[in-house]
Amino acid sequence: MKKINRRSKDGNEITPISPSREWKLLYYEHGRPGLEEDSKIKGLCMYCELFDICSLPKPETGVWRCQYYHAKTRKQNGLYNNVIKQLEKAETVVHFDREICKILAATMNEFIVHFPVKMDDDKIKMLTGYRVQHNNALGPFKGGLRFHPQVDNDEVKALATLMTWKSAITNIPFGGSKGGIKFEPAEHSAAEIERITRRFTFALGNNIGPDYDIPAPDVNTNPQIMAWILDTYMSTVTPNERNRCLHVVTGKPIESGGSQGRNKATGQGIVFLIEKWAEDHGFNLKGSTHIVQGFGNVGSWASRLMKKMGSKLIAVEDVTGAISNSEGIDPDDLAHYVINQGGVLDYPDAKPIDHEIFFSTKADIFIPAALENQITAETARLLNVKLVAEGANGPTDPEGDKILQNKEIDVIPDMLCNSGGVIVSYFEWLQNKRSEFWELDEVDSKLRKMIVDAYERVRDTAERFKVDLRTAAQIVALSRLEMVYKERGIFP
Repeated sequence: MKKINRRSKDGNEITPISPSREWKLLYYEHGRPGLEEDSKIKGLCMYCELFDICSLPKPETGVWRCQYYHAKTRKQNGLYNNVIKQLEKAETVVHFDREICKILAATMNEFIVHFPVKMDDDKIKMLTGYRVQHNNALGPFKGGLRFHPQVDNDEVKALATLMTWKSAITNIPFGGSKGGIKFEPAEHSAAEIERITRRFTFALGNNIGPDYDIPAPDVNTNPQIMAWILDTYMSTVTPNERNRCLHVVTGKPIESGGSQGRNKATGQGIVFLIEKWAEDHGFNLKGSTHIVQGFGNVGSWASRLMKKMGSKLIAVEDVTGAISNSEGIDPDDLAHYVINQGGVLDYPDAKPIDHEIFFSTKADIFIPAALENQITAETARLLNVKLVAEGANGPTDPEGDKILQNKEIDVIPDMLCNSGGVIVSYFEWLQNKRSEFWELDEVDSKLRKMIVDAYERVRDTAERFKVDLRTAAQIVALSRLEMVYKERGIFP
């Protein structure tokens, strides 16, 4: 590859004002698979006027931009930037201590590990894993681990920060962390995924621990993954300490120390909150309709539990496509289909629809339970619902959020709405520490009380400050954290 010179309009090479480290890239004239020679455009970027534009297929806008511009735009629109914007918004409403907000706007530790794993064909593959620890003022770091080809440090930082807010809002003694490995699990065998999981756990070493940083399932991870992490971690400590480490992860299989109700916890928490919202608004869930984006653990459980409340599922979208049936889709049957087929596409009891039609589907409730930044300025305009219950982390970007507010669509924000998972993870952690085992009724009862109490704190804060629920949830979180820092002080 040939490095493209930085130059001014007159063709002289120059050294531009250096962008921030996160935005620095190497600028190459690069060919991509399937890229025709005549589509390689050369010239100066019309935005920065410093770099040659990148050799990419012509964008729909017809405007060519250099890689510096693309990197800057990704940084500005990234999930972490959205999370910080929300913190700053809450700060202006309540005027929190600016010095404490500086602490909360930064992460404490960020780990990026590169590690080799032998594949089934005996070839070595290098993988990259991340673990970000945002804050532990309230207790041990706590957060999920996801496997996805789009995982990056910006995303993991944002999700770790959201975990801190969730713990503060729900009054559980955890901080916030998150982790991920950048790869596509669908392209690997179960044996390869096990080796990847174990090698990543070993690479993290004592940067996780039962009273320090406790992973849990997230996107494309499950109880089996947690069991492999547990076994690998226990193998790294002395034999007399191993049985004291059962709570190093949560979301484990029941037989390996997991908790009743953990698998459905996030979906169950969503439904408890929808039920409370309906009670507050005099809305009858029986006979209502809902649509779901993402039909993995969170989306499928939420829809199955909504079915028990008398609500009808009429449209679903996931990575494979979107489907609808105005007469209703059986979420239990669809969940079984997805497990076997890998997605909702071609489900026989529904018709395929496109992305825009899915978002335009008229329903009472929308449950986004996929990835972040799905409700944007473009898609928010299409929504025709009364309530958005955010099962995913960061599914709504700031522009989309403004449109939802203008359309008077209620939103139960992610930092509250999907907190059922971390609440029941806390229950599992307690059971392991105490050598106890709680029955499902006890877990569900405790979950309902804790998450409804959190909802009421957020709702009352929204009414007090005349703000939306998202800003109110942020205020609740910051209030608790600010109090802790003021009581304990800053060392030294």
